[in-house]
Amino acid sequence: MSEQIKSVPFVYEMMIREHHLDSYGHVNNATYVEILEEARWESITLKDYGYEKVQSTGHGPVILEVSVKFRKELKLREKIRVTVQALPMKGKIGVINQQILKADGTVALEGYVVYGMFDLKTRKLVDASPAWLKAIE
Repeated sequence: MSEQIKSVPFVYEMMIREHHLDSYGHVNNATYVEILEEARWESITLKDYGYEKVQSTGHGPVILEVSVKFRKELKLREKIRVTVQALPMKGKIGVINQQILKADGTVALEGYVVYGMFDLKTRKLVDASPAWLKAIE
């Protein structure tokens, strides 16, 4: 994505565990996407827009598109950092850039998600609230 980055990246640290691995002994491709989601939830939860806020307001992020580029494999017990960095929203749509970095700083995965703010009652996209915009800044 070529848009200018608005936010300072959030960094989520974790270790690759046994349940992340596939039969080849490295992280399963679908698990990478789960790791990205875990980091996104942690970033907004720490800024008071986690699951409870979504339930109480009836508005939360919904993923519209995911794109990932696998660069290096991750193996058991590797320590990684996952970055979460939001681009400015355009209308009801936003983009979050993410990377998974190995301990030495090598990029293991580059990705982005396109999302919208979703109203749980009307089941439609809505404008982002000031609370949401603060959570992703």
